[in-house]
Amino acid sequence: MAADLSQIVKAYDVRGVVPDQWDESLAELFGAAFVQVTGADAIVIGHDMRPSSPGLSRAFARGAAARGVDVTEIGLCSTDQLYYASGAFGLPGAMFTASHNPAQYNGIKLCRAGAAPVGQDTGLAQIRELAERWTESGAPEPAATRGTITRRDTLDDYAAYLRSLVDLTSIRPLKVVVDAGNGMGGHTVPTVFGGLPLTVVPMYFELDGTFPNHEANPLDPANIVDLQKRVADEGADLGIAFDGDADRCFVVDEHGDPVSPSAITALVAARELARNGGSGTVIHNLITSSTVPEVVKENGGTPVRTRVGHSFIKAEMAKSGAIFGGEHSAHYYFKDFWNADTGMLAALHVLAALGGQEGPLSDLVAQYDRYAGSGEINSTVADQADRLAAIRAAYENRPDVTLDELDGLTITTPDWWFNVRPSNTEPLLRLNAEARDETMMAKVRDEVLSIIRA
Repeated sequence: MAADLSQIVKAYDVRGVVPDQWDESLAELFGAAFVQVTGADAIVIGHDMRPSSPGLSRAFARGAAARGVDVTEIGLCSTDQLYYASGAFGLPGAMFTASHNPAQYNGIKLCRAGAAPVGQDTGLAQIRELAERWTESGAPEPAATRGTITRRDTLDDYAAYLRSLVDLTSIRPLKVVVDAGNGMGGHTVPTVFGGLPLTVVPMYFELDGTFPNHEANPLDPANIVDLQKRVADEGADLGIAFDGDADRCFVVDEHGDPVSPSAITALVAARELARNGGSGTVIHNLITSSTVPEVVKENGGTPVRTRVGHSFIKAEMAKSGAIFGGEHSAHYYFKDFWNADTGMLAALHVLAALGGQEGPLSDLVAQYDRYAGSGEINSTVADQADRLAAIRAAYENRPDVTLDELDGLTITTPDWWFNVRPSNTEPLLRLNAEARDETMMAKVRDEVLSIIRA
């Protein structure tokens, strides 16, 4: 195996095809490197339902234990369940998952004690360097005393902790269709939702890392078609879809219509601000709907805008002491969950909000969905910088325009805004536009796309 691991060690995690790009022998080196970089004397490890996950997870544990570190294995879990264990036990953690990637992929999401993220600037680059060196020179000498490897079940404790953060005691009975996508939601939902006044209609709860029904990525409209139809067929109050490692959730209303993640961010922000006495900081990335900062201000909070990407959100959460953060990608971050993201806690907030009043979900979320958005539109370009310069030239001298470059280029007017940002890994520009109505949004969207694709 080549000593250059740049293709699988990404900005925030390890991810690649098994066994072509990485295997159990490399996972063992990652385990040794992880404990050396973190200086840990104990760690916690979990894994998803992919066929390769148990073997990779156990190899990582062997690598860590060989360095004298005690390992707690929590076995099958969602990514936010691993974050729970890291936070509750005060231990660095490793989660074996490739989220919604196809079955042949696997990966590792790493965190320090208290679920603090490990990315390129916070240890991942050093882990890669050590693993690359050891693939050539051989694994480091084992410690004089090997660490222990023990099993511990955390599902009940994880569920109880989440439910302690949301008051569900007086909600009315609800019928909810849940699409787990054959991912880890099928493992966690029965315990987390158990005992609540919910009629749960399960879809694809069988754990199957080959994803036989659809890709476990609910942000792709093709992957929620089954859920939308089932909600309508069942006459359900709502539908919830989880991604493969169940750290993101996506919601559809009683008609089967998608509820934008920005509307969920605004709804949960209002609830978290109320829970914190009507004050607090809420983080949102710069392509989240303008509804979010508006709702935050209306509810006494302070909105803070960040770049796109969970490492930026988590860093700003820690820096500002924010109580909550949300992204367009359906990641939701909570101060009371160690600033980590948990789609399950967001889902509980939606259930509590809907069940705490008599109206349908479509009416409830209407107040949090005030503008027309384009969604993210990708365009392949030969020269990202050239196209961004062309967009800047087209807009910078127009009246009432403000411009910033926090992440790509954002152009804002009183009636509309758009952001164009380059992909870090592909020759793409990503456009997000929003306006006061659909007609205006379409006009802005098409005008910008004509420049991008000229």
